Amino acid sequence: MSDPREDSSPKVPDFDLIRPIGEGGFGRVWLAANRTTGVLRAVKVIPLRGRGATDPAGREITSLTRLEANLRRQHPNLLGIHHVGKTANHLFYVMDLADDLSGAETSAETDYWPATLRSRLESGPLPAQECLRCSGQLLTGLAYLHAAGMVHRDVKPANCLFVDGQLKLADFGLLTEAGPQVSRVGTQKYMPPDGRMDARADVYAAGLVIYEMISGLPAESFPRLGERAREIAGTPILINLARLALRACQPDPQQRFQDARRMAGELEGCRPGRTTRRARLRRRIVAGTAALGVALCLAAAVLWAGRQPHVHVNFVTHPFEATIWLDDTLQVDGDGNAYRTPCTIEDVPARVHHIVFKRAGLADRDAGQIDFASTQQIVARFPE
Repeated sequence: MSDPREDSSPKVPDFDLIRPIGEGGFGRVWLAANRTTGVLRAVKVIPLRGRGATDPAGREITSLTRLEANLRRQHPNLLGIHHVGKTANHLFYVMDLADDLSGAETSAETDYWPATLRSRLESGPLPAQECLRCSGQLLTGLAYLHAAGMVHRDVKPANCLFVDGQLKLADFGLLTEAGPQVSRVGTQKYMPPDGRMDARADVYAAGLVIYEMISGLPAESFPRLGERAREIAGTPILINLARLALRACQPDPQQRFQDARRMAGELEGCRPGRTTRRARLRRRIVAGTAALGVALCLAAAVLWAGRQPHVHVNFVTHPFEATIWLDDTLQVDGDGNAYRTPCTIEDVPARVHHIVFKRAGLADRDAGQIDFASTQQIVARFPE
């Protein structure tokens, strides 16, 4: 039987708590109105005493103290906290209120519900430009934390709120100093396999969030591209964001971006008209081979058009970022850039192909002869 005190509205100074609008592991977030000004805010309330020996408010107090001590000013992509206080029974803090999910003006009289990235993704993937904008705002806020020597440890779509249309990273209850400690605190599916909850763990989680925005699939589906594969393959912004997410989500932490500042810098190359140094170098290296590959692909298309069905094929390797060679031909996109795993290559003739994966520093992985008429997903692992 639930404690009736948990179902009633707690009492906090200066605010009337109207109704719950969110739940956390230990606390509840309320839509609240300032008694003097009537301004609506979000107020998180955490019991000071938990069941048994638990201290639900202790971790939040520690994290909020670190946040206030390390951040000299508020950041436009971090949710603003206006006041932290205690009553006899609760810790509470007052925050910016997210936009109304419906798009209507926020009011205590309406069926307000906070606009989060998670709620937006319930309708499917975001448009390319919105993916780019939201990715930039997420990484900018996260980079500010990393520059201050802190890690968030719970980056996920539910903790990305929209305030005045701008994405803000929220929920600092698991915030801690950056370090290589192994921890299982956080949301399991957004944690890296190595369990080290440092800045590279935030990078890993941010990569999964970007993956969800571009694919419309849940984090557990990474790295499949699903039904949006065709659109991603034909949209430079989405291709670049997919590559960014792939590097961020490398199982080996040494192969990820070392922090969100570096990941945000790489994101600049995803913007139209901009190319990263790494991408320019890669383009020069494959330029000659890519031109030949394009010519061969066009020739093959002419030969097989109208005589043989074509299919879309997914290619996945462990580790990622391998180039794909079909019948001794490097596979490249319409811009002459080599496809890199995991990816989907469209309109491949549905016949038997000889497949070889190549990755710098590793011996080539010969996947053998595969009939694409019956197999449209190729998964390979490089020998250790």
